Amino acid sequence: MVHVQADEIRVKGRSMVVWMGLAMMVSTRLWLAGAVSQTRDRHLADRLLSQVRACAQGGRALLVATDGWAAYPKSIKRAFREKIKETAGRGRARLRVWEDLCIVTVIKRTERKRVLEVTRTVTFGKEKQANELLQQSHGGTVWNTAFIERLNGTMRERLAVLTRKCRHAARRLRALEAGMYLVGCTYNWCFPHHELSKAKQLGYSCTPAMAAGLTDHVWSIQELLSYRIAPTPWVAPKRRGRPRTHLLPRANTPRRAVLRLQNGRLACQCETDQKIRCTI
Repeated sequence: MVHVQADEIRVKGRSMVVWMGLAMMVSTRLWLAGAVSQTRDRHLADRLLSQVRACAQGGRALLVATDGWAAYPKSIKRAFREKIKETAGRGRARLRVWEDLCIVTVIKRTERKRVLEVTRTVTFGKEKQANELLQQSHGGTVWNTAFIERLNGTMRERLAVLTRKCRHAARRLRALEAGMYLVGCTYNWCFPHHELSKAKQLGYSCTPAMAAGLTDHVWSIQELLSYRIAPTPWVAPKRRGRPRTHLLPRANTPRRAVLRLQNGRLACQCETDQKIRCTI
């Protein structure tokens, strides 16, 4: 993964406004992450970029292109950083941002629905390295967000609740998020991409998942919905605090039995509230 673009969609629902964040890999057109929130704040950007971070390899050179939303640069830096121990001995490791990370911001100034000016700036990283990563990903000749905007159009086309001025607006946040994952997964696995299938690219029907090396054939929707995902391996929780010096007794282990006479019967009662009765 060399080049990533991220953007958000404003969704107008029934008596609410929802924001949907999307991210994709430019070289393979693979949809990487998505997040839905009723507020357009740093938490939406953090959730989106944390999913992108889970798809990336640590320490690799990466170019991230976004629009002019101020929450993106800080969220990207929080997502793409590693723990580095700078001093020997005890002490906390510092969180350092990847050295080969480049953040590019593309701001468009429009007037009467026409783009008049495009401002491109390097928010983090080196300009020379950003240009090299752009050429490696075949993402155009200049920094842009055209690929993620095209994905936004695909989402609005295939998901009915995202269309503007419609009678089927979104009512529940959970249903909107489920529709986003359904459309995104079918986009990655089930529908061949027009640009990737051209002769100058691969020359055969190819989905974004095939271009990324995740599969070798076009999936059907039935195959996608019936695919069973293996559960994640269980990891024991980390114990905090000082270790115990002595073991605690088990709650169900009786310590001492007490004999009592109740209504002419001899009852044996233990400390675990387990009673054994017998007749005299």
